[in-house]
Amino acid sequence: MSSAVFANDAKVMAKGQVTIPKNVRQILGVDEGSRVTFIVEGKSVRIVNSYVYAFQYMQDQMKEYDGKYSDEEIMNWVKEMRGQYEA
Repeated sequence: MSSAVFANDAKVMAKGQVTIPKNVRQILGVDEGSRVTFIVEGKSVRIVNSYVYAFQYMQDQMKEYDGKYSDEEIMNWVKEMRGQYEA
């Protein structure tokens, strides 16, 4: 993955749609049908690959717990998280 810093712009269309530039899509690892997450921090917005973001979020949440969980408990938690992103 590239660690280059660069700026790119895109035009906002009538319905608020924006085409993500090809080089940005490549860095994010997204293509047609992929989902992205917008993270708003003050007046700045980051766009991230939704799958990667959800996985990192889950890993961060799991660090808070020292105990072990059953496969069923983990799958239920994953399903709950997926529901939040699909809503």
